Amino acid sequence: MLSSLATKVALKKVGLPSDAFNFTWADSDNKKSKKSRKNGLLDEPAGDKVSNGNWPAWMSIKSLPLTVQPWLTPLPPPIPVAEPPRAGDLSPLDRDRKLNFGAGKKVLVVFLRCVGCAFAQKTFLKLRALASRYPSDLTCIAVSHSSAAATQKWVELMGGAWNVRVVIDEDRAIYAAWGLGLGNAWYVFNPTSQVAGFKEKGWLGANVAGSLQRSGPWKKDAVPSAPAPAAQKPSSRPAARSAPFPAAPVGSESAAAAAAASQPAAEEGPTTAMGNKWQQAGAWAVDGRGKIVWGGKALRADDIMDLEAGVKALGLS
Repeated sequence: MLSSLATKVALKKVGLPSDAFNFTWADSDNKKSKKSRKNGLLDEPAGDKVSNGNWPAWMSIKSLPLTVQPWLTPLPPPIPVAEPPRAGDLSPLDRDRKLNFGAGKKVLVVFLRCVGCAFAQKTFLKLRALASRYPSDLTCIAVSHSSAAATQKWVELMGGAWNVRVVIDEDRAIYAAWGLGLGNAWYVFNPTSQVAGFKEKGWLGANVAGSLQRSGPWKKDAVPSAPAPAAQKPSSRPAARSAPFPAAPVGSESAAAAAAASQPAAEEGPTTAMGNKWQQAGAWAVDGRGKIVWGGKALRADDIMDLEAGVKALGLS
């Protein structure tokens, strides 16, 4: 329709190329490829025109809004999903040993759904209240599979972590070690969860996503380059207060950049900044010997587990 001589002349007058409205990029690329092979030339890269078949590069998965990403199927965790531990079992060991039990510590560990979830918010607030009630007798840990930036913003919106230790598990390796995989459609869309979700008012996902989009820390595909070392003058400012989110060790950015350069390109998938709606939640109580005394996985997305029962199983109330 737009290939006639009159159309080409009209486009030229307004300063547009004659193929401005030609969207058959794949066909043209195939023709160029065949022509270059016929002439003994190598194929030229398509650039940003086409990505993943006939779709343009800007229509990639990661170009979708942050509030949509948690609904997409995430990449699998780096280890197989184990069976959830039961009462009497030793606490599982995660791949990176981020969680340590025993040594006389009584621990209540909670695995959250994605940040912004009203049910995760209720669970976290209950855990925070228990951590404040037993500051010296109970160690409370909240595990989040959202990014550190999103989790920290979410916690700030709830007033802070207080005595709760927050652990980031963005690739969900710890979740898998504790038997928490992805739920099915019934886990999320069952009538009970839908009615409970309709009644809840604590949905903070849009607030967190807006904050991340303004600051940009969720764009994790670009590995930051390590700044050049420079002499710094001694500062008279007091040291910053420690946060519940562990800081990266010195030199980790350059190490991460070197590791990323030696690794193949990561598989394309939705961003994990906001976590995932399909991820199962759970909670366990672990005694001072490292044994499970209470807990399991949440039955539904809206299942607010009885953390008080975990405290009683630890003999604290």
